[in-house]
Amino acid sequence: MLQRLTQVLGKEFRANALPLDAARERVRLHGFAGLPTWHRANASAQYLFVNGRPVRDKLFAGAIRAAYIDHMPAGRYPALVLFVACDPGEVDVNVHPAKAEVRFRDSGLVRGLLIGALKQTLAAALHLATPSGAAATIEVVTRRQGMNGAWPRARPHAAEWSPDRSPANPGFAEEQARFEEFAPGADARAHAGEPETCAAPLGAARAQVHETYIIAQTQDGIVIVDQHAAHERLVYERLKAARAQEAIERQPLLIPAVVDMDEASVARLIDAVPLLAEFGLAIEPFGPGAVLLREQPSLLKSLDAGRLLRDLADTLAEDDRTTVPLERRLDHVLATLACHNSVRAGRRLLPEEMNALLREMEQTPGAGQCNHGRPTYIELKLADIERLFGRR
Repeated sequence: MLQRLTQVLGKEFRANALPLDAARERVRLHGFAGLPTWHRANASAQYLFVNGRPVRDKLFAGAIRAAYIDHMPAGRYPALVLFVACDPGEVDVNVHPAKAEVRFRDSGLVRGLLIGALKQTLAAALHLATPSGAAATIEVVTRRQGMNGAWPRARPHAAEWSPDRSPANPGFAEEQARFEEFAPGADARAHAGEPETCAAPLGAARAQVHETYIIAQTQDGIVIVDQHAAHERLVYERLKAARAQEAIERQPLLIPAVVDMDEASVARLIDAVPLLAEFGLAIEPFGPGAVLLREQPSLLKSLDAGRLLRDLADTLAEDDRTTVPLERRLDHVLATLACHNSVRAGRRLLPEEMNALLREMEQTPGAGQCNHGRPTYIELKLADIERLFGRR
């Protein structure tokens, strides 16, 4: 089946397809669901069949959106092929002139089965990201190379050029020699401690580059991790678990934070006080054009109160314009909180911090992509690297 579907959907489908097989009472669901990081601009790569009949049904469309809601960026759609099998008496196929829609005797059962099976399948994938990332990386690298295999020389912006930066300047070579003073974000000898950690799925941290990306060595290649995107996902999942257990603890601020903003933003935040309280945020009005933050979630260690509250006001405004359901509004608030408490790009990490991040990613469902649907890491197999250097 997978081989046949690959002929229809393309060779990348095989690498990005997760097998799915579940049943509930009188209904069975099986097929393949695409990884969230392998998404499309429309739903044209979604194929659903009921007792062998292809359908385009609102019930299925809504269930798919609900299942992927934590993993898919706005305006993008997963690729999948799903088959529903049930007794013919449980489904009416004559509710649409073209028979593109169906009506189930127990639509709640089918919707619940579809959402539950998809969520369970995505959760089982844990840290997986699309294998297409390696192919895309190779394509970018090879495209950047010139026709003769040389890297094109970057031209400085006119506003940044100065005579002392010119290669013709006698001091230029001396300045270039100081390149050896460059120090990586993490000690490249980090592997001297525990080399056996390479056996872990995401390997062992070897270095941090540009104080943004973690380079880890696996048994058969390397992994490049976006530290902010990865930690953002981890914080989001912690907050979501705490909310589900109604256990988000609050931390009173020693000095309440006063945040100035426009009156419309203040009004949106005040209207959302009960909603924000669910996440440990205690906010109250503080005169015209200002709010006071008294408490914040204990999980969030350091926050820029002004930036956080302004972003929350923008999130609430966007949700109002698009009439987002309450559950999605809650997820948006969680995502905003997680983003503000994540390890920022530009922060230097110690080797033990990087390895701890990798280990937590391996245990966190959906860690292959951040809350906005972007990949948190890409993996290059040794064969991919050898291909870049013409060894294959």
